[in-house]
Amino acid sequence: MPQQRIGIIGGSGVERPEAGFTETIVDTPYGQTLNWIGEGEHADIVFLSRHGVEHDVPPHRVNYRANVKALQILGVDRVIASFAVGGIAEDIPPGGVVALDQIIDLTSGRDFTFFDGGASGLRHTPFTEPFSPGLREAIVARGADHGLTIRSNGTYICTNGPRFETAAEIRVAKVLGGDVVGMTAMPEAILARELEIHYAGIAVSVNWAAGIKGPLQVDFSALELIRGRLLPLMLDVLRTAELDAAVWSQESGD
Repeated sequence: MPQQRIGIIGGSGVERPEAGFTETIVDTPYGQTLNWIGEGEHADIVFLSRHGVEHDVPPHRVNYRANVKALQILGVDRVIASFAVGGIAEDIPPGGVVALDQIIDLTSGRDFTFFDGGASGLRHTPFTEPFSPGLREAIVARGADHGLTIRSNGTYICTNGPRFETAAEIRVAKVLGGDVVGMTAMPEAILARELEIHYAGIAVSVNWAAGIKGPLQVDFSALELIRGRLLPLMLDVLRTAELDAAVWSQESGD
């Protein structure tokens, strides 16, 4: 029986996997992707760099469909994605870590579904809970083992980028209930749901969002936190979290 495969989507600050991974090119109907595969004791690990290893793909140009489809082709059934974000909520300063539970999508012009009619058919996918509750609970529970205090929930406001937001846009985001703001969770999250891949997101605040507290400035020490602690936590959770069919049914909204 083939060994289970688990996935990590690395965002800003997590562009490359650990040593010991082998590069592989995957052909999908939406284009090629570069992935790394590492052998684990209980599961193989598939790593994908969202912005490319040189961090040269802007958020609105990421080939989200190819990325997620490649994970499915490689046999991945659970994924944790990392996000560098701006903090909106007062308790998410630079360096704050959040296990995301909701999304507000303010993007436009992106290919956001595999089911857009024609040969691919049409499907209205339940998306009440965009992030896997089972994985999110495991992330929060395991955070302390990796020296991290993790906020157990948070709403991600997704904007188009690559520019940062205006202060007025962040005021609106706050009224809408946004806790953090970023540029990449959508359509990544819904594409994973459409392919029935358990998907969780960990956000690390690297700056206060525009207009919250002084000039917008990225905290590079927060990026170091991402590199040093986040990847081991993600691997720990993916290797050990228990996700059965009943949990998936709850997560998918069925």
